[in-house]
Amino acid sequence: MASIPSKNVWIRRQQCPCGDWKCYVSYEGEGEETSIAAELVKSERVSSEAMVSPYVGMVFKSDTEAFEYYGNFARRNGFSIRKERSRLSPQLGVYKRDFVCYRSGFAPARKKPIGENHRDRKSVRCGCDAKMYLSKEVSEGVAQWFVVQFSNVHNHELLEDDQVRLLPAYRKIHEADQERILLLSKAGFPIHRIVKVLELEKGIHGGQLPFLERDVRNFVQNRKKIVQERDALLNEKREIDTIELLEACKATKESDEEFVYDFTVDANDRVEHVAWSYGDSVNAYDMFGDVVYFDTTYSSITYGLLLGVWLGIDNHGRTIFFGCVLLQDETPRSLAWAFQTFIRFMRGTFPQTILTDLDPGLRDAIRSELPGTKHIISRWNILSKISSWFSFYLGPRYAEFKSEFDLLYSVESSEDFEIRWDQMVSMFGIVSDKHLDLLFSFREYWVPLYIRGCLLAQMATSAYFKAVDMFLKGVFSAQTCLRSFFEQVGISANFQSHEHHEMQYLQLKTNIPIEEHARSILTPFAFNALQHELVLAMQYAASEMADGSYLMHHFKKIDGERFVMWIEDSEQIHCSCKEFESSGMLCRHALRIFIIKNYFQLPDKYYLSRWRRESSLALSDGHGIESNGGHWFHEYQRLTEALFAESSITKERSEHVRRELMKEITRLLNEIRRMPESDGVAAMDLTESPNG
Repeated sequence: MASIPSKNVWIRRQQCPCGDWKCYVSYEGEGEETSIAAELVKSERVSSEAMVSPYVGMVFKSDTEAFEYYGNFARRNGFSIRKERSRLSPQLGVYKRDFVCYRSGFAPARKKPIGENHRDRKSVRCGCDAKMYLSKEVSEGVAQWFVVQFSNVHNHELLEDDQVRLLPAYRKIHEADQERILLLSKAGFPIHRIVKVLELEKGIHGGQLPFLERDVRNFVQNRKKIVQERDALLNEKREIDTIELLEACKATKESDEEFVYDFTVDANDRVEHVAWSYGDSVNAYDMFGDVVYFDTTYSSITYGLLLGVWLGIDNHGRTIFFGCVLLQDETPRSLAWAFQTFIRFMRGTFPQTILTDLDPGLRDAIRSELPGTKHIISRWNILSKISSWFSFYLGPRYAEFKSEFDLLYSVESSEDFEIRWDQMVSMFGIVSDKHLDLLFSFREYWVPLYIRGCLLAQMATSAYFKAVDMFLKGVFSAQTCLRSFFEQVGISANFQSHEHHEMQYLQLKTNIPIEEHARSILTPFAFNALQHELVLAMQYAASEMADGSYLMHHFKKIDGERFVMWIEDSEQIHCSCKEFESSGMLCRHALRIFIIKNYFQLPDKYYLSRWRRESSLALSDGHGIESNGGHWFHEYQRLTEALFAESSITKERSEHVRRELMKEITRLLNEIRRMPESDGVAAMDLTESPNG
């Protein structure tokens, strides 16, 4: 069984297979030292041909090896053994070992408690003299154990094979049986029923198990006691860790008044849930909180806490941290509190769209607490489930199933979807599968025909979810307690907020005026996406309809026809693919119409603020700057933004700015270093610089 670790991390259960094992014994005979190997089978019994009776002078490599050998000899001969005494010296450590028959010696007399009914249990000890004594010798740094006394004379009856197996020394419950017993006990089976089930599963008669019913009862009771003690220790450690986490939140709040956190306590006044966010995250949400991803894929094995992280995407395509919550459980009440707290942190602003994992509890909580928000489950979350659910079950047919499932993403009507779904289910014989039933019940959350036109802002892509996975792995890289986890979240969130992209030259591919104009307005991430659509727009033909709309079709017919409606007076354009409504950037079909209409630049309303250069977080999080006399930062940012925009127009400009800027910054830095460090006037406080 997997054990509970000493720190807050995330692990999997694993069990090692139980195999045969060997015991190597050395003995002296006829003047020379020889070695034999007695192979022990799982039942710990050996054949009479392989077993040699212990004798004075027999040699073992260790006292453990000797005890195992003598124990197997004892079992074959109808008794068991125990360790009696050992002697210790400063030079050799343990140098004497006494192993005796289980009935050796006599039980000490016990005083009966006065006034209590005491059960007088008869002792099995009868003074048996059967024994094997060993002594250790060290020669040239190598230790060996020699039998110095051996007696196999017993003063009691030795047991037959079907009786000796019931001695306490041999009544062992192997790991596989332990797992089964615990599983049946957890399911509510009484002890006698558990024993009966094990006998039936092994195909043996009653009483033939290698342990007794009372052994099973003792094992279950001891395990419950261990679990209770472990849970008590974990609860104590969790309470200490949680208090330290709240102390860290309080300290952060004192140093950053824009930091926000909240928590709840249970009926015993112990902390249940904790949530927090940062000033930079709240400000980022004001600009990029239209689409939010709520990730719940990680949980603490140590404490059983569920981690929820709210993330977004900025105009450079980077992952943004919005907030974090640790929940004691996933009940509707807990999830409802999480969403209520998040919206309160974000100043009461609801996202347009929220993406989550496939989970009925999350669906119900969003319906209740974010009624105006569109709930979507991305293709990335769906496909990860599909693989784990059906790859093993379908075996070699999984690839075929995956191809059929992918086709569901291209259907255009609900009727066609249901027809294809039924065909797929019938084709692979998985009519009553609970996972497929769940997927079908959630179809309005993940099938494109139902969610087309919902704002996703380039977040429902494999590239974005790979970035999210890297972000979360960074947070969980090395956690020892909740406080260190809190600190790592802060480090990762701060890094994401202040990460800057290197200046790059954006090469034109179509050389049409629309592309050149877009390059000066959009961030490189957004421009690359629009540029891709512009390149593909040249492959489409437009047929004007009687009502002024256009029917678009690809010259190779690689996709279906699209309808584009053009309203000239208000310069409005609408495409049936609804790419602009989904990503915030015009599609190839709409761009083709603007080209046909001889537009040199797109109307300003088709450049959403979330994708513009001036919407970068470095320009938006200037809180506290004015109060510190830092108004010059705004001028600095305005000039650098203009410099980067102008330099990206041509490769020659880009290289010139890079070269000259490095020289000028080096010159200015050297000049500043030659200036006095103090002039008697208080220096400007730059701690609130938006650039960190």
